[in-house]
Order: sequence, then C-alpha cells, then structure tokens
Amino acid sequence: MDPDYSAQDVARCDLCKTAIAQSYCDFCHVNLCKPCIGEHISDAYDKHKIVPVLQRKSTLIYPKCETHQNEDCKYQCQDCSIFVCSHCMASLTHSGHKFRNLEELFSSSKKHIQYDREELDNKIMQEYKEIAIDLENKIANLDVEYKNLKTELSKQREEIHREVDNAIHKMEKEIDEIKVKHHSILQKHLDEIKQLQSLMQQTLHALNEMEESNEVSSIIQYSSKNEEFRKLPPKVHVSVPKFIPKQTEREELCRLIGKLTPLSTTLEERVFTAKKPNTSVRDLLAEPKVLNTIKAGHAYLRSVTCLNEEQIWTSGLTADIKCSNIQGVLQKTIKTKSGEMPWDIAVDTTGALLYCDLETRSVYKVNKDQTEEIIVLQGWKPINLCFTSSDDLLVTMYSDDETQSKVVRYSGSTVTQTIQFDDEGQPLYSGNRYIKYISENRNLDICVADCGAGAVVVVNQAGKLKFRYTGHPSPTKNKPFKPRGITTDSQGRILTSDYDNHCIHILDTDGQFLCYIDHCDLRDPFGLCVDNNDSLFVCEQNKDNVKKIRYLT
Repeated sequence: MDPDYSAQDVARCDLCKTAIAQSYCDFCHVNLCKPCIGEHISDAYDKHKIVPVLQRKSTLIYPKCETHQNEDCKYQCQDCSIFVCSHCMASLTHSGHKFRNLEELFSSSKKHIQYDREELDNKIMQEYKEIAIDLENKIANLDVEYKNLKTELSKQREEIHREVDNAIHKMEKEIDEIKVKHHSILQKHLDEIKQLQSLMQQTLHALNEMEESNEVSSIIQYSSKNEEFRKLPPKVHVSVPKFIPKQTEREELCRLIGKLTPLSTTLEERVFTAKKPNTSVRDLLAEPKVLNTIKAGHAYLRSVTCLNEEQIWTSGLTADIKCSNIQGVLQKTIKTKSGEMPWDIAVDTTGALLYCDLETRSVYKVNKDQTEEIIVLQGWKPINLCFTSSDDLLVTMYSDDETQSKVVRYSGSTVTQTIQFDDEGQPLYSGNRYIKYISENRNLDICVADCGAGAVVVVNQAGKLKFRYTGHPSPTKNKPFKPRGITTDSQGRILTSDYDNHCIHILDTDGQFLCYIDHCDLRDPFGLCVDNNDSLFVCEQNKDNVKKIRYLT
C-alpha cells in the first residue's frame, strides 16, 4: 500500500472532485471514481492503465530513450552506465556490452530504501532517543550532583572550623598556663618584699625603743641594718605574651580549603553499531534440570552472584562472604568490615566484589583483599545492588523512617540517576525495609523484586514505569506472591523467586508470564543469578544449597 494513502486520507476522484475514488490510472497518476473511468479513457490514448486505488503506483515509470522516440528505457548498459531501450541494445554502439534489467535494479533499490527507512526509524533514531534520554537524565541530575558538591564543600568548612576551634582552644589553654606561671613569678617576688617589709618594721620598732632607752650597753652594741636594706631588690619585669596573628593571603586560604577541578568536557566518538536480532533464540525446556547442588556453608543462605563460569560468591546472615567453585569446594572467605551481615553482593566487570552494609549505610568494594568504602549514605540505608551492562551500579535503598524507597544509579561514587516516583508522582516502590533485589535486563530495563509490595516493578532506562507483575493465578500456588531474588537472561526473560510457593516465575520482556520452574525440588528459593551460559543459580535459604539449573534448550 502507498504510505501516502490511509483511511484517514480518503482519495477523491480527480475528475469530478466529489466522489470517492475506487480506481487509479497508473500512467496518468489520477484518482478515478467508477463513472469517470469511461470519460478518462475516451481520449483514444492507448497507454492508460486502470488499477484499484490500493494498488496505485504499482506500474513502473521508465525513463524515455533520448535516441529512439517513444521508447522506454528498461535496461542499463553496465559498460556505458546509461539507460537504454531495446533498440539501443541491438545497435552497434552497445555491441558486446552487458545490460541489467531496470525492474530488477528498481526492486533491489526499493529493498535498500526500505532497509534504510527501517534502520533509521527502528534503530538509528532509537539510538538518538537513548542519547537524548541520557542527556536529559544528566541535566535532571545536575541539581543533585551540584548539591552534593556543595555538601562536600560545607563538610570541609565544618572540618576547618573544627580545626580552627581546636587550635584556638589549645592556645587559650596555653595562655592560661602562662598566666599561672606569670602570677607565680610575681607572687614569689611580692612575698620576698613583704618579708623584707616585715623585717624592716621590726627593725624600726627596735630603733624607736632604743631612742627612748638610756641603757649604755645596748646602745653601744647597736649594729645598723640599713646597709642591708639599702640594697633594693631587683625590679621584676615579666612581659605579658603577645598574640601575633598570621596574615593569611586569600590564595593560601584557598589552598588550605582545597580546590575545585575545572569543568571537564570531552567528546567521545560514538560508533553506530546495528543491533542484530538475537539469532540464537533459546526456548524454555519443558522440564528444567538440576545440573549440580552446591553446599554454600551458610546457616541462612540469601544471595549468590557469579564470579565467572567456574566460581560463585554467596552470603547469608553472618559476616562471611564465601567463594566456592561449582563443585562446592570453598575457594576463599572474606569478612565484612563492620562484622555485620552483607545485605547483598555483586561482582563488577573487573571481578571485584561489592557488598552493601545496612548498619554502616555503606557500599564496600573488595579488590585484591583490600576493602574500600565507596558509597556512604545519609538518611538512607542500602539493601540490594547490581551492575549494569555499562558497569554502572544500581542500589535499592530505603529511608531511615522506613516510609520511602528508591533506586539510585552510581557511576563510580557519583550519583547519576534517582528513580523513585512515576509520572503521577506516586511511589514506584513500597516504603519499607523489605528486600528489593534488582537486575538490569538486556534491553536496559531496570527490574526490582519488591517483596513488600508483592510485585516485580519494571521501569525503562529513563525510570519510566513499564509494568508491574503481581503473580500468576495457579491452583497449586496458594500463598501470596512475595518475590525475593530477581535476574535476567540473554533472551531478555525475567526470572524471580517465589519463596512461599517454592518456585521460580519466568516472564517475558513485557512482563507476560511464561512458565514456572517448580519441578526441581526447590525449597525456599531466595537469591538468583544467571551466568553467561544462561545457567540459573538458585539459593535455597534454609537448606544451604545453591542449585545450578538448566532451563533453556
């Protein structure tokens, strides 16, 4: 059908201008109603071609031959690169030349045009849409990022104020100590003067008595002490210490506070890569098979994540995070820095382990036996996390008062996106401390198993709600759907564990229920992960088992 024609744009007859056209002259390119067809072809012109209106423009319009009048050029001379008619082909000019059928070339070019249109519409424009969404997200998060920057500056100000107060307090204490010494020196000299004054007073009293006395012996034996008193004590000079303030230059003060890195703008070249459809489509097995059962060594098993094809990390209710091979042999054990249980674990593209600690409100990174605190939250507590295909970190968290929950995207330690509300301003996730395992799908959707809400909540990369899955009616699954773990596979399918009904739900990319995994003797399934071969690993919480399950063909 001609894309210019649609039910909303009814074609009218080009002759009478009123009736609806049922036919079309594919040579003259006019719409015709039935009564007007006869009038149109009555001019004795023999090239009219009347077709149904829905088949209009199906007749090819060939270029006219410049050499042979009224002849259509239906071929192309490959040697001369010009259009030719049948007479030209037979002429000496094109003797021995190769020709191509223009109808075939037209068909080939049409297919190329169709491919270009579909690629532009479905792929290239989608790439630009994703780029625009990414830029919009960056713009939307500017306020948060610059607020965080100011918060860091404010922390430095408080730290400098604290150090200044400590320094002033230390100097004030030093002044008090100097004052005590100063007082002691002056008091000592004052005591000596008072002692001499007392001695002089006694001497003066004795002299007064002697002046009144007539006793010869005492008067003759008198010995003067004035010579001793004439030796005045040295004058004491104890100077009060002076405070000499240091003149601080503005540049020096700025260096003390720190510095801002300049705004860095780089343009990274993008290369468009046509996303090929997944040709290795893998169907679901009618009956999934348990390939292996691994004893994880936890009393209360919760989370599992794949390190590689041969090793997995697991965690439970203790501070131990254990690495085992798929035969169940323990390879390594690390302990959380706080000594508290990790609420979730994940592995980045370098193989480093990350875990979130509820008690310290932090996310830690363990690399080469070194543990580093990379994210510290204020007013929020991290509960679950996962890595994206672009190596961003997604963290689910809830507020201290347990009334709000959100998903935060980090690039390194920098917040780049916050997902919390839908388009109507309503919370996307339940506001409580229940676990909210998270996974990114191959189409970049963000999938959260919201246990408290009894739903799998899926948003697109921009954080727009796509759907909520609240379970599938089943006569054998009687308990409310409260999902625990969640993961996705190479086919874009979503897998989530139904703890109370002892099964795994498998959904398609759009949230449509596909099937259960409930024939593998699963008990209390909790954390999930899928390796690069689409093998499913399931934590059985109370049995300390990690079951490796094959569920795809």
